[in-house]
Amino acid sequence: MNGFLYGVVLQWKLDLRSRTMLITCYAVPLVFFAIMGGIFTSIMPETTDTLIPSMTVFAVSMGALIGLPPSLAEIYRSDIKNAYQANGVPLALGLVLTNISAFVHLFIMSSILYVIAPIAFDAKVPKNPGVYFCGLIILIAVSLGVASIIGLAVKDMANTSMVSILIFLPSIMLSGIMFPADLLPNVFGIIGKLFPATWGYALMAENTLTWHNLWPLFAIFMIAVLLCAILLKRVATR
Repeated sequence: MNGFLYGVVLQWKLDLRSRTMLITCYAVPLVFFAIMGGIFTSIMPETTDTLIPSMTVFAVSMGALIGLPPSLAEIYRSDIKNAYQANGVPLALGLVLTNISAFVHLFIMSSILYVIAPIAFDAKVPKNPGVYFCGLIILIAVSLGVASIIGLAVKDMANTSMVSILIFLPSIMLSGIMFPADLLPNVFGIIGKLFPATWGYALMAENTLTWHNLWPLFAIFMIAVLLCAILLKRVATR
């Protein structure tokens, strides 16, 4: 247990030294919040009601989908994987440690937004913080699950970031945080429901843990876990 905790702390420290993780988990979300938060609240004052969940969904999606896959690719497409196998360390450990570390970073970033949004833009704080943070935890876990698939599935490290962006952009544009999802054409609305950002935003914006919003997230998460298990077996044979 002590070794596992040491591994988590070590991975977290390595992430802090990683430019990719710092940029995707902290720098870009904060810049986006500063710019778009001002624009949204100036043009549409009513967006203060949903500013915290919308900015949080962007931060979580950015950090998970773009920040995590390169870290996984670095582990499983380099000599690190060989070192794991040579020392009898389960390959799944790298996946677990990077996910836990990324989860901590994303939760911290989301908490920062939760605190500064009311101060900076007079955003309304969720009436039920307990329910809100439960929804946040679920969103982070599911988003990291999807990101893990990308990190394990893409064979070429150079293409990992490109695939991540291709998944990230529609998940944000079709999630409802930029404009109401009801305004989207039916086809785009259906596509948007394939991404955890859509359901996570609905969950946190409504501030209620309804089964209608929960079951798609659970379904996506279970599919992600299954695919990651399959991909790890394939990685072990390469």
